[in-house]
Amino acid sequence: MADKTRTEPDWQDLRAFLALARHGSLSAAARTLSVNHVTVARRIHALEAALNEKLVERRPEGYVLTSAGSRALEVASDMETAVQTLGRGETDGSPKGLVRVNAAPALAHGFLATRLTEIAIAFPGLDIDLAAEMRAVSLERHETDIAVRFNRPQDGDVIAKPLVTMGYGFYGIPSVCKEVENGTTPVFIGFNELNAHLFEAAWLARHFPDARLAFRTNNQVSQALAVQSGVALALLPHYVGRMQEGLRLCRLEPAPPSRDLWLVIRSQDRKDVAIRTVTEHLTRAFAAERALFED
Repeated sequence: MADKTRTEPDWQDLRAFLALARHGSLSAAARTLSVNHVTVARRIHALEAALNEKLVERRPEGYVLTSAGSRALEVASDMETAVQTLGRGETDGSPKGLVRVNAAPALAHGFLATRLTEIAIAFPGLDIDLAAEMRAVSLERHETDIAVRFNRPQDGDVIAKPLVTMGYGFYGIPSVCKEVENGTTPVFIGFNELNAHLFEAAWLARHFPDARLAFRTNNQVSQALAVQSGVALALLPHYVGRMQEGLRLCRLEPAPPSRDLWLVIRSQDRKDVAIRTVTEHLTRAFAAERALFED
């Protein structure tokens, strides 16, 4: 840009930039802010003019940050955290503000939700946002603060801590398990076609290619509830199957290999009091209930 004049950015413009950086599209950012996409575009343009920097580029897969945008995202995220803390008027060093946690739906609904409410009760200044998504959201784009993921990240400026090794098995009500163990052809509950790429769905299709899927849903907690009806078996993580009343592990082979769960944060957040408090709580929660997950 020819004009090198910089002016003070508007906070609302920064909020729009944060939303676009995290979600990658004008429409998604607009939904987050409860405005229309034209307003988001206008605020991004105003922020770029104020900073005299090109912050985002539009590509077929969505908006991506320029190098200047990445620098601005880090600063804007720090400002957002500071605003949230100041808004509570507390400076005593206790954890405060919003911490966002991302995990797969079954893990979020079947385990994390109850454990994370414990920490919200223990620290009244701490707010938790638990997002349950199939896709792996971006820590670098500040879409989340903490991610619970399978597989250790191989790149990015992140810190990854192992949580537990998660095992799998086939679960059903006792009568259905007995029939299958006596030689009846198993019928399954599984994922719908939209989620056929997921690890469990792909493994089941590969090892039981001719099996009938009597019921399909995109959430393993829902699958476990359906199993209670007696309609079929489901391939479930042990923590889901073991937590559902009336189900038992069926003797059906083979079963998928265990998978490691990792807790991942940005390296720059390792000293953030709120994020560190949540990560330590989650680490203890998984350690205390390791037997629920493992073979």
